Amino acid sequence: MRDRFTRQRDIITPEQLNDHRYTVIGAGGIGSPTVQELTNLGVGHLTVYDFDRVELHNLPTQKYRLQDIGAYKVDALSDIVQEATGVTLTSYPERYDDQLLNPVVISAVDSMRVRKSIWEQVKEQAGYIRFYVEARMGAELARIYTLTGECIREMGERVSLYEDTLYSDEEAVQVACTARATSYNTSMIASLVTNQIKRFATGQETHREIIFDFVTMTLMAV
Repeated sequence: MRDRFTRQRDIITPEQLNDHRYTVIGAGGIGSPTVQELTNLGVGHLTVYDFDRVELHNLPTQKYRLQDIGAYKVDALSDIVQEATGVTLTSYPERYDDQLLNPVVISAVDSMRVRKSIWEQVKEQAGYIRFYVEARMGAELARIYTLTGECIREMGERVSLYEDTLYSDEEAVQVACTARATSYNTSMIASLVTNQIKRFATGQETHREIIFDFVTMTLMAV
């Protein structure tokens, strides 16, 4: 049988990706396309947490189907990924509190309070974590932060700069429910997150912060 990853092998191999295990927290607008991108790329060991169920308004901006309405997002996502790639997710239809993480962590939640809680658990498990990615979304704005395990253990300037971005939900920009997400932005965020995972897995430099703005069509990477 022809290798299904033939087209990418000079860029990234499943073997490089699967030197690591991954946890994605959140299976919504950021998490669901990210899980699909990662498994399409070749990730085979992936744990997903989300307590929410699929609703009709999720379908345009999250990677679910009409038949998934009412199902737990992680269960529906597991079915979709299994059918598309043969990968079996480890899925938990529950809130992430303080469970043991995998060495590569992707925070894909939509609350600053929850982001802070996840970050505290990453620090608690700092000796074990090798790479941390946190993604945020506005309707047409993508923002991604990354930290290597070494940075987390050292708790230096890069960590301080990241922690400065963990403001409260009250301080966050409030937008109408009808102006929070677009399908092309969720796809862009998943692509940017997956690229950072590829860079980490291949030993390339990762970016502390990435901002992409569809309104101005600008990309900034630090």
